[in-house]
Amino acid sequence: MLLSGQTMNFEKKMTIHEYEVKIQWEGNTGTGTSSYHSYKRDFSIQHPQKATIQGSSDPAYLGDVTRWNPEDLLVASASACHKLWYLHLCAVNHIHVLSYVDKALGFMEDADPVKRGHFTQIILRPEIVLEKGADQELAAKLHEEAHHECMIANSMNFPITCEASFSFAE
Repeated sequence: MLLSGQTMNFEKKMTIHEYEVKIQWEGNTGTGTSSYHSYKRDFSIQHPQKATIQGSSDPAYLGDVTRWNPEDLLVASASACHKLWYLHLCAVNHIHVLSYVDKALGFMEDADPVKRGHFTQIILRPEIVLEKGADQELAAKLHEEAHHECMIANSMNFPITCEASFSFAE
């Protein structure tokens, strides 16, 4: 068995990455799921080498607003993957990023009776501070390449767009 993040090589230079986490429900209030309102939606995401993440469902589905829900984590995953690729591409292209803060938005719709609840889009809105004199045109273009490289974006069946804004350090 591979540890989270380890890889296995197969013929034709295909690499398989395996990620294993433990999701543990923490919501039994004494009667299990005896009714829709009888249990909490709380859970934890665990891995032996990482900090535990406290989760729940969206508050619209009786979840705890103070815990991360799967929808939050999906938006965070898309944002984080894009950011990591973007920073890599900036580094190898000599664009010095000094700060990167993304206020990403995800949109989910639940009116479609066939697809049920589903994400329709994620908008990444990074606010990027570049070193004075950096090539802003190249910095902006690298977002397209980051999107192309992002494994999370490549796995989604809805659009993920990027509306980056730039400023320069004094």
